[in-house]
Amino acid sequence: IYRKSVALKVLNSYELQDKGSVMKTIVRTKKEKVTWKEFFQVVMAIAFPIAIQNLLGTTASMVDTIMIGSQGELAVAAVGICSQISSLYFNCYWGFASGSVLFFSQYWGARDEEGINRTLGISLLFMSIVAVLFSTICIFFPEFMLGIYTDKQNIIVLGIPYLRIVGFSYLIQVVIVIVSTLMRSTERIRQPLIGSVAAIIVNFVLNWILIYGRFGMPQMGAAGAAVGTLVSSIVNLGILFIYLYRTNGCVKLRREWIFRLNGVFVKGYLSKCFPIICNELLYGVGQMLINIVIGHQNESAIAAMAAFRVCEGFVYAFFGGLASATGVVVGKKVGGGELYKAHAYAKYSALVCPMVTFLIVLIGTIVNRPLFTLFGLGETALQYGKYMMLIYLFFGTVRTCNYIMNESFRAGGEAVFGTVVEIICLYAISVPATWLAGMIWNLPFLLVFSFVYTDEIIRLVILGRYMIQGKWIKPVTSQGKAALEAVSYTHLRAHETG
Repeated sequence: IYRKSVALKVLNSYELQDKGSVMKTIVRTKKEKVTWKEFFQVVMAIAFPIAIQNLLGTTASMVDTIMIGSQGELAVAAVGICSQISSLYFNCYWGFASGSVLFFSQYWGARDEEGINRTLGISLLFMSIVAVLFSTICIFFPEFMLGIYTDKQNIIVLGIPYLRIVGFSYLIQVVIVIVSTLMRSTERIRQPLIGSVAAIIVNFVLNWILIYGRFGMPQMGAAGAAVGTLVSSIVNLGILFIYLYRTNGCVKLRREWIFRLNGVFVKGYLSKCFPIICNELLYGVGQMLINIVIGHQNESAIAAMAAFRVCEGFVYAFFGGLASATGVVVGKKVGGGELYKAHAYAKYSALVCPMVTFLIVLIGTIVNRPLFTLFGLGETALQYGKYMMLIYLFFGTVRTCNYIMNESFRAGGEAVFGTVVEIICLYAISVPATWLAGMIWNLPFLLVFSFVYTDEIIRLVILGRYMIQGKWIKPVTSQGKAALEAVSYTHLRAHETG
């Protein structure tokens, strides 16, 4: 009775269309215990397909790198440098995609179709602007971009045709990302997975034909892998559009809603997404500075780093899937007013994800030599790969925990705290330490590599404490806001009465 009276007081401060349904939402915000069984049933149902899709994307990169490895270590290094440019591009648009998860998942929890449509429209608009900018630079000025990352002219020459062709796929890539994000956030997991499977098959076949010159086609080398990437992206996008049209009844997509971007909605969107955008952009620039240091090491180190990034992608496939699933579930629970459950799911994920990462990296460390041999690396690069995996065994586990906590904060509505912590630690610790080690002191490559992750321990302590406090739960839906005020009011009253 007391909780209902509190709920009624809170409801009076909101203009809600259906107060009865919101009333039920608030009453069920009691501290319901989430069991490990429930956690795995809910989260893994979403995480597993996403992890498989991520794994397929990483497999495509691995196939590219392995096939190009037959062209020599320099070709591997060139593609690795191009991948670093693509990573900077990813960081520049991912802030909008990541921010859209917050709105997609919370609007999905509240069954607000118009909000989902508007989020799709504004996210696609901003991401397309970034894509056109990067495409223009990579297509018309590839030598300039490559020259920023490395001073090795032989690597630049090999990378120019690859980067120019891949530049044509950038606009397609952002459309794939935002459509996949929409489907995942509305619990349509299978469709993006099918698109990824088809894309990797097409990519593999075209790589085999164009890299080696099969069936009378010219032997294009690294440029052939770029063509495979471009065509497979087109195939992936076509499949996604087919499924998006066929499942339109799940969430109706309407042009009048997608392009109805009034000032109030844009302001609310940017207020939540701007910290995430700044986070991803500044993080991307910080990683670019680190990659510049790596690009000025010897050719074997650059090639080893390219192979390591592919292996790191396999690790990301699993913890990224769990992080995406956690974001969807946490956002849905927060948007629907089930705040205690949202907090519990986030904490459980922050414990499980690092364990998964440790096991995967441990396996990679044990089989490091046959693994890195696949990439056509020389003996020096193979030695680098071995010790890079050992270093990452510790730092990668810590990094994973930080990543998934930040994803939970964003899904819960708090985009500032994790951003500030990550950027301050990156620019105050990792970037200057790596730059000094590689560009000023000219330390051995493995020491330079170890400085890349020096900020993760400090972030773990700060983010872990904030996770436990639960202050990151900040709903954007009426149901979530009403539930939060009811919970806060109850906690305050309990404290006052002792």
